[in-house]
Amino acid sequence: MNILVPLAFAAILASLGAALYFMLKRSGSDEQARSRNMARALAFRVGFSVALFLCILAAWKLGWIQPTGIPAGK
Repeated sequence: MNILVPLAFAAILASLGAALYFMLKRSGSDEQARSRNMARALAFRVGFSVALFLCILAAWKLGWIQPTGIPAGK
């Protein structure tokens, strides 16, 4: 879990950076390919985020991690 979470965050940031690159790329003749690449990078970002959330949820349900922080109620 200590390796999975940082790798997932790195993948999320990398795909966000790729989308930014494709958005700022100056290619006058191939606008549709640029849009397709940017949409694909953003879709990967969403997929990585959902996968990270599901892995954290599964780790919590399996007892590998314990919630800490503010108590639930008084």
